[in-house]
Amino acid sequence: MRLASFDLVRYPGAARAMARVPRDRRSLRDVDGLILGRLLGTAAGDSTAGGADLARWALFAVWEDDAALDAFEATHPLPARWSERAVEHWSARLASRRCRGRWAGVRPFRGSDHVAPDDGPVAVLTRATVRATRLRQFQAAREPVDAVLHRSAGLLADVGMGEWPVAQQATFSLWRDEDAVRDFAEHETAHVEVVRRTRAERWYTEELFAAFGILTHRGTWSGRDPLAATTGP
Repeated sequence: MRLASFDLVRYPGAARAMARVPRDRRSLRDVDGLILGRLLGTAAGDSTAGGADLARWALFAVWEDDAALDAFEATHPLPARWSERAVEHWSARLASRRCRGRWAGVRPFRGSDHVAPDDGPVAVLTRATVRATRLRQFQAAREPVDAVLHRSAGLLADVGMGEWPVAQQATFSLWRDEDAVRDFAEHETAHVEVVRRTRAERWYTEELFAAFGILTHRGTWSGRDPLAATTGP
């Protein structure tokens, strides 16, 4: 039963983190049970509109089943290094609620039957490859959407990410519930207008949207557990 994982890791300094990136990416090429694995740079703070934090990196991955993720966490050198060297680490296991689009040509949750929680907090992943001819429009639209995103009452945490500066962008966000996701997607004018333009003007060569129920989570994100208020005392 397919599931996803998300890890947000902060290292003591940018130089040490950057030095490991090429090797870490190569180490994900032949992991048993890994369908899709992407090591992503992150934007500074909680902005999704730019400014890199070179000491913080994210891993988003899709797995054939829980056993594959268990084995990765127990035996792969990357999680071991997180335990030894990271100054902060937040991680979650995620079950797909809905997913549309592709990432690097892959439909990561096609055929998934992992049972997602039907209520409670929601994780949302967006990812797109921006056409070179649409980079200016994309960049101009980022700040207004980021501003309305952070006014959303149901937003618990978010991070901007990228495989490649500007052209391959992603976001990962946590929301109070499905209603909060829907309110932002359908009623925030700046966001609705940008979505309309991406379709009408064909900004992307590839895009993906996925929403997840949260199976388990642990650690801290910017010094706190962003889901603490949703999980009771």
